[in-house]
Amino acid sequence: MNNQHTRPSKRTFYWLWSTQSLSLLGTGMTRFAVLIWAYDLAGTASAIALLGFFSCITYVITSPISGVLVDRWDRRKVLIASDFSSGLMTAALLALLLTGRLELWHLYLMEGLTGIFEAFQDPAFYASVSLLVPREEYTRSNGLLGLGRSATRVLAPAAAGLVQQAAGLGAVMMVDIATMSIALAVTTLIIRIPSPPASEQGQLAAGSFWKEMRFGLGYILRSPGLRTMLLTFFLINLFATLTYFAVHSPMILARTGGDEVALGIVRSMMGAGGIAGGLLLTLRSSFRRKARVYLTATAASFLVGDFMTAISRTTAGWAAAGFLSELAIPFIVSPYFALWQEWVPPDVQGRVFSSRDMVQVAAQPVGYLMGGLLADRLFEPAMAAGGTLAGPLGWLVGTGPGSGMAVMFLCTSLLGLLTGIYGLLSPALRRMDQETPPFYQTAAA
Repeated sequence: MNNQHTRPSKRTFYWLWSTQSLSLLGTGMTRFAVLIWAYDLAGTASAIALLGFFSCITYVITSPISGVLVDRWDRRKVLIASDFSSGLMTAALLALLLTGRLELWHLYLMEGLTGIFEAFQDPAFYASVSLLVPREEYTRSNGLLGLGRSATRVLAPAAAGLVQQAAGLGAVMMVDIATMSIALAVTTLIIRIPSPPASEQGQLAAGSFWKEMRFGLGYILRSPGLRTMLLTFFLINLFATLTYFAVHSPMILARTGGDEVALGIVRSMMGAGGIAGGLLLTLRSSFRRKARVYLTATAASFLVGDFMTAISRTTAGWAAAGFLSELAIPFIVSPYFALWQEWVPPDVQGRVFSSRDMVQVAAQPVGYLMGGLLADRLFEPAMAAGGTLAGPLGWLVGTGPGSGMAVMFLCTSLLGLLTGIYGLLSPALRRMDQETPPFYQTAAA
């Protein structure tokens, strides 16, 4: 089969990367400001965790449908529609805020709708990368994508804090709408994404909507390497959501007496770690053993980052832990996504990637719910003065508000390490480092 197809200049990828990163900055500012607003209003870890839960649950439900449509539709138009819809949600929140009607349930509804839009945007975006850059630069390109996301973690909290302090939450939302508008204009006027080349798997997948919807998950289940890799990433997402996503911010706010500046410093240092890792990753275009890099970085990130976060009791300690943890993230996600782009033919990536995303993101609503409940109902009471765990673990993580959530980081430190070791011992994942993906074998024939 001939794998030749029209490939635009890599300049198109850089346009897409830069404008989407700018849009992510605005989104990150709004989410940070809204998180503080929600915590001030409700004062519980569960209230914040539910913001992530509603976003993830709608993402999971929508993914099987979105994957089929992404492969059927023009991927550029999918990106445009997703950005525009997300902008409308922010505009609606702004209108509610300005009229004095904004309530917590509005934020839950907004996150749920945003999850639907992201279920279309993510597979369309990552499937487009496969068409915009050569295979040997997949890892570097994914590293640049991660670099953009990490940059938002550095800039978004500080920028949101400055704008919110000077002009209020509404001004933060206006910045979000402005950055989204720029990204939307560039995608509409400048970016062109080619159609994917036809593959044998694409021909086999063609048929009814139901058949195409089942194809993505079936493709993964028939591949031992992809199946095992997805399992490890599911566990990574679950453990990360239990702690970093669900209770990391409440833990720091609880242990610092609600110090928003301390939280902003820690979050910014986490972003700086991600940027440093991304810059290191872009020094080379690829790795010969991507699966090994992915799993080794996973084990190191959990062992070092989570353990240091658990035992630290100062802003400097949490910032250092966050920096080291995030330093490893590009070496986790970039090889991981590059392997998927290599082992899945481009014309079925929408279906396969959406099925992959459905499974790996399914860990997050579980993690958000469990994280908030475990913190509020189990670990925080157990680590209070006189609690059941205060004696055995108080010497290590301290006692009082936030210490129960620190114990949760101890647990995920061990569980994440074991996940990395399990993957390194898997024959199916080791073979992915040693074999040429079938699509490229066929294309070269």
